[in-house]
Amino acid sequence: MKIVKVETFLVPPRWLFCRVETDEGVVGWGEPIVEGRAEAVRAAVGILAEYLIGQDPLRIEDHWQVMANGGFYRGGPVLSSALAGLDQALWDIAGKTYGAPVHALLGGPVRDRVRMYAWVGGDALGELAESIAARVEAGFTAIKMNATGRMPALATMADVAGVVDRVALAREVLGPSRDVAVDFHGRASAADARRILPLIAPFQPMFAEEPVLPDRPHLLRDVVTASSVPVATGERLYSRWDFREALEAGVAVVQPDLSHAGGISETRRIAALAEVWDAKLAPHCPLGPLALAASLQVAFATPNFLIQEHSIGIHYNEGADLLDYVIDAEVFRFTDGYASRSDAPGLGVEIDEAAVRRADQDGHAWRNPVWRHDDGGLAEW
Repeated sequence: MKIVKVETFLVPPRWLFCRVETDEGVVGWGEPIVEGRAEAVRAAVGILAEYLIGQDPLRIEDHWQVMANGGFYRGGPVLSSALAGLDQALWDIAGKTYGAPVHALLGGPVRDRVRMYAWVGGDALGELAESIAARVEAGFTAIKMNATGRMPALATMADVAGVVDRVALAREVLGPSRDVAVDFHGRASAADARRILPLIAPFQPMFAEEPVLPDRPHLLRDVVTASSVPVATGERLYSRWDFREALEAGVAVVQPDLSHAGGISETRRIAALAEVWDAKLAPHCPLGPLALAASLQVAFATPNFLIQEHSIGIHYNEGADLLDYVIDAEVFRFTDGYASRSDAPGLGVEIDEAAVRRADQDGHAWRNPVWRHDDGGLAEW
């Protein structure tokens, strides 16, 4: 069996899909994307595809090594994401070829269902309470929310109180038996993170995500030791080498994104590395159906897995949603806040190719907002 064609599709609202075809008619799908830089990743996929054409798709590890390390310049979000989507597609082909789900090829399932968490929006406290209550009503036992909006260089007393009030409200609505994760999105300084985390600790969040920017791992240890709140990070880290520094700093949860951090192959290695530090895996995934399907395959086969993010109904999905591109939405039906294990081959999701090709005709040019401080300087989004 040989790879004969690699295609990419710009799919609204902000995704990029790839399709890898073989001469035996077996097709694999993946999701290589950097949100806001889809066109650059599309070009990178095209370059890597030059190597893949004519190759045996089942030599996944060898292809991963060549695509990741065969160039003198390597790594970074664009190249790692291009590699990630192609890696997903190769695993999809392997599963379909052997008639098995990817989790079976990874050693078999270690659990029967995967706990999911849902995003909630709401800037005003009343809106936040309503959003959380709706997710609880839908059966979810865990939610994640932004800690704050735009943050100044150093937070005021009101800024700090605003974070605490949001977490306190979430805990009040959720009660003691459900979980809240708090996403700082790298918006707070390390000094502010050290101030805020002890103040939200009484509400026992499941974790505090990205309390400092990912390019400042030397600041993580002081933030981790400032409180008892578990610290999570990783959506903007792209290899096991990136994660090593975070793990050495004491993070409790690693969050590689299967569309950024080298796909299924590298995420498995990151999870195994995290076990050395007793850290848990919670893959980042505010993306499309292929990224989620790949994440679930890893979750079912990974012992130190914690919880899975998903993007169904998330505020980013304007004009299109995850379920618009799948034949059977049942694969992403969550019961009591859990995804059930499927034995469908490959990634376990059937893509509506006609819908994808139609969507690609319009494409998209999604860009994240640019935020500024009151003095006009750039603020973290």
